[in-house]
Amino acid sequence: MKHRFLSKRYWNSISTPMGESSSFLDKFDDLINFSLGDPDCTTDSRIINGAFQDALNGHTHYTDCFGDKELRNEICKLYNNKYDYKVKIDECMITTSGCHAMWLTLEAILDDGDEVIIHEPYFTPYPEQIKLARGIPIYLKTFEEEDFQINYERLEKLITNRTKAIVINTPNNPTGTCFSYNTLLSIAEIAIKHDLIIIADDIYTLFSYSEKFLPITTLEGMSERTITIGSFSKDYSMTGWRIGYILAPSFIVQTIKDINENNVFTAPSISQRAAIHALRNRDEIQPGIVEEYKKRIYYAYDRICNIPNMSVLPPRGSIYLFVNVKKTGLTSQKVTEKLLNEAHVLVIPGNAFGEGGEGYIRLAMTVGIDKMKEAFDRIENMKIFS
Repeated sequence: MKHRFLSKRYWNSISTPMGESSSFLDKFDDLINFSLGDPDCTTDSRIINGAFQDALNGHTHYTDCFGDKELRNEICKLYNNKYDYKVKIDECMITTSGCHAMWLTLEAILDDGDEVIIHEPYFTPYPEQIKLARGIPIYLKTFEEEDFQINYERLEKLITNRTKAIVINTPNNPTGTCFSYNTLLSIAEIAIKHDLIIIADDIYTLFSYSEKFLPITTLEGMSERTITIGSFSKDYSMTGWRIGYILAPSFIVQTIKDINENNVFTAPSISQRAAIHALRNRDEIQPGIVEEYKKRIYYAYDRICNIPNMSVLPPRGSIYLFVNVKKTGLTSQKVTEKLLNEAHVLVIPGNAFGEGGEGYIRLAMTVGIDKMKEAFDRIENMKIFS
């Protein structure tokens, strides 16, 4: 919207299909929502009760600017115990969500005009986050017939003298792909060869179904050039707590802390305490979360495989399925509109995730099997899928 009171940077800004999806939630009383990746599971009571008790005990003040020391120590222990990867406390900072961590990271490393490569289809906010930090997003296409893996040659061809960083997201939103070990090695090789930073958006680490998740920062030569972004939103069903973290060399963490002092200062103390209880109880909490999502995603996969004009790769990771609807002959947006108006099923059109997402729709596995059955029964009765 153009207005003299608004920054010219935002005169041409538009809402994304992902952001607009919430406006449709009240359109139908029987709407089934596959749009946003907000788990329908309430945060585990051990986390809630622990944070509540901590609040009663006085944890209602600012924390250390880098984050609650107990929480940072727990995160360091997690990486040491789970990945045999040693993180020092001065290499860890707590943020107000993973999205906030991404913006702080980009703000800390980019000069005006620096280029950041993102693989497409991508998490919708990436391009605008890069632009807000005065960078330029560069798009690397990935393809379904290649399992949406990053191709070494295509990646290297995009690198210029202005390339500063590569953002990777695995397990991936929206495609659900998990980068293979060889893919990670290729990305690491390019980063080292061209002296680039890797920003690893490690949000879905819990949801790698066929192979154990491997953080790229643990590969040889990568700890010095990797900024890892983590979050409690999906791995612990804590979206509303808005809590994330950054792992990076200490000089980068120090700079990010200085930036954040002029932004939100510290993440909410109560949310940080909740994250401590999440980590300390993860062995009891997380298996049930994974099992539920595996049931849902494999159920949805089986249903989709039996619906004409729909197809999808077998589940690999994340809580999403990126469904190919090209055989309908319609655009992603048109298919999304028909699903909403005819079946009362809300999804995100694939073009919300970049040009490479055209011809797809994204389904988030955030409703139970009963509702999923009803949704797919309705879809099967639609003319474009019969």
